[in-house]
Amino acid sequence: MAESGNGVKKQTLYISIAAALLIGFLSGIIYSDRSPRLGGQVTQQQGQPLPQENQLEQTIASLQLAAQQNPNNAEIWTQLGHAYFDSDQPVKAIEAYNKSLAIIPGNPPVMTDIGVMYRKNGQPEKAIEMFDKALEINPALEQAKFNKGIVLYNDLGDVKGAIQAWKELLQINPEAKGPNGVPVATMVDDLAKQIKDQ
Repeated sequence: MAESGNGVKKQTLYISIAAALLIGFLSGIIYSDRSPRLGGQVTQQQGQPLPQENQLEQTIASLQLAAQQNPNNAEIWTQLGHAYFDSDQPVKAIEAYNKSLAIIPGNPPVMTDIGVMYRKNGQPEKAIEMFDKALEINPALEQAKFNKGIVLYNDLGDVKGAIQAWKELLQINPEAKGPNGVPVATMVDDLAKQIKDQ
């Protein structure tokens, strides 16, 4: 096989470039069963907030009031956590989700969302801890397994740990895909090639 000027086989070079592009695309992608409420392109007039932002702010205000009036209602705290999640307020989301879990402990989807917010808040170890707790309760929770791999790879530099998390996900769902549509099996193969070529 032909070699490039520095002695690296062209095929290896192409595989490395493809893997780098895939990994670059995956950087920062995390999976949640939640869809952010802020969507679409809306033009903003000078000095005026976007309509969706106004709606989300109103939702947050309503949920804050509801939580004050019903402090023992786990669902209200969860919804408030979701609103903070959607408005990119990780610290407040973590607080609201934890209040929900204090009322009804052991809710794996809420634990997974807390993990996402811990990652967003620059606390990857706490994110992994929450994903692991969610998986102790529901070992088949795909979002937690996928997100664990993302945090291990992107935030903690643990390529082998990420591969292991995603292989466990593939045992549950061989057709699993990331939120960007890339099959998890492709991600695992590309990372495995990357390790092999190092």
